[in-house]
Amino acid sequence: MAIAEDTIREALKQVIDPELFVNIVDLGLIYGVKIEESEEEGKSDITVAMTMTSPACPAAPQLLGQSKEFIGKIEDVGEVDIQLVMTPPWTPDRMTEDARDQLGIF
Repeated sequence: MAIAEDTIREALKQVIDPELFVNIVDLGLIYGVKIEESEEEGKSDITVAMTMTSPACPAAPQLLGQSKEFIGKIEDVGEVDIQLVMTPPWTPDRMTEDARDQLGIF
């Protein structure tokens, strides 16, 4: 059975930005999720394109590592590839209403 994109995004909600204390999905850092059949029987390979709030984000290694870790814990996940992209640049308008409320941005 194929893994749903929603399952991947739910796993990524466990990754919390250590400076803003909001998960990376609600911050709008996830630009895309690609799910492909793995060469390994019954597994799916996952590729996630994500960005940071700034090119010099000091938490980037931590956020990338945790993203890979939490996706890798999902049943039937094969390879996990997290791709850091900076185009288009992140802007606060990518945040969900929940993230805006949490940060007091109206």
